[in-house]
Amino acid sequence: MTEVLDLPLREQAAAIAAGDADPAELLDAALARIEARNPAINAVVETFPERSREMLAAAPDGPLRGVPVVIKDEWPLPWRAQRFGAADVPGARFAPGESGPFRALRDAGAVIVGVGNMHELGASSTGNLSVYEAARNPWDTTRCPGGSSSGPAAAAAARLVAGAVGADGLGSVRFPAAYCGLTGLKPTFGRAAMDGHHMAPVTRTIVAGPLCADAADCRLLGSVMFGESLAAGEAKGLRIGVVRDVVSEDVTPEVREACEGAIEQLRAETGGEVREVELPDLDAATLAAVLLISEEGLSGVSPQRLNRLDPALSPLGRATLKYRMLLPAAATVQAARVRTLMRRRLAGLFEQVDVVAWPTVPAPAPPLDSPVVELPSGHLSADQANVRGAALANLTGIPSISVPVGLSAEGLPLALQLQAAWGRDELLLDAAEALEQANGRRWVEALPPLAAAQPTEA
Repeated sequence: MTEVLDLPLREQAAAIAAGDADPAELLDAALARIEARNPAINAVVETFPERSREMLAAAPDGPLRGVPVVIKDEWPLPWRAQRFGAADVPGARFAPGESGPFRALRDAGAVIVGVGNMHELGASSTGNLSVYEAARNPWDTTRCPGGSSSGPAAAAAARLVAGAVGADGLGSVRFPAAYCGLTGLKPTFGRAAMDGHHMAPVTRTIVAGPLCADAADCRLLGSVMFGESLAAGEAKGLRIGVVRDVVSEDVTPEVREACEGAIEQLRAETGGEVREVELPDLDAATLAAVLLISEEGLSGVSPQRLNRLDPALSPLGRATLKYRMLLPAAATVQAARVRTLMRRRLAGLFEQVDVVAWPTVPAPAPPLDSPVVELPSGHLSADQANVRGAALANLTGIPSISVPVGLSAEGLPLALQLQAAWGRDELLLDAAEALEQANGRRWVEALPPLAAAQPTEA
């Protein structure tokens, strides 16, 4: 059954629906693969075979019937409370229960086979810190897998499963997609199931999103999470906007070359055109996004609660939480004004172009023990460098997708990000599929060493 487990998400579902694959055997194969491969990457922090078998026994005849998936440690399950990758989360009361993503998966017939690791408190683009210990990148286990949806991405990249559910509040689906060589969709705000997340009542930035090998699988898993079909179309005559700013200029030569080549391939494949466009104040938008998501995280937090933090919470996690308490209200008010300004600018920009393209991250995955990147501007922390290209989508609510477009000289994935107007998630998937066709699916079918080696499994 391992050969079925190596198929894309949609082909696993089709094989089960046609009677060509036994879903019980597929579940056993997924559990065996997790047991064999997961110790090297720490992507899955908990499995629950009996609960998974109960899901399978009750699975309706939906689009993912019998297909194993992983869900991020950011939502409760009926038998397990989420931990958010942390020993303590002030202001949150975690308990087992049904969440929107769980119900969406259950109603589609999917089988949750495990919970994916995540960066502590969801507070980094690297994935190098967690109460479960860090997840690792299947392309090089000394490298960061990306955060904060580190475990779901590493699990999908290592082909423990063909699809996983992450969350993106400031790039947390797109960063691990980029580092792990996957396709990751950050939906239009409010479009994907989010209830059950402890910040769902207050957030205007965080969304649930799919992580899969390619766009077609993201379309299928996204449709399940959205509760509506994301119809496939053709990205013909695509108007591609490029911005000459730090997001496209302050990147490594390998990233620049791979992304510029991919943009040209996409233009040629769609019969479109590339237009240089201006998008002023990207630096202010980045700061505004950071301020607003920090302010959202203050719900239920008090100085007294911060002084009673679990001692197992990392010093960095403690510092992050206490920093939020120091934010002046005037700063978040100003950040909201920047959000309005950038939304208006994007509304005008998307009358001129269909998508905006720039690198997802400015450099390949850095080492776990030293998450620093060397860019033309100098040495920067990965978090400082990465957020510049991701924050705009969360600030304004537009959809965004990260697609693999190459490998570095060290064999690490490189990625391009495409952004579109609100509600045009389908267009991003169409564009991603066009790019896959243009490069012969070379990068979406590339396997990390951990998956390509095919370790012996039960």
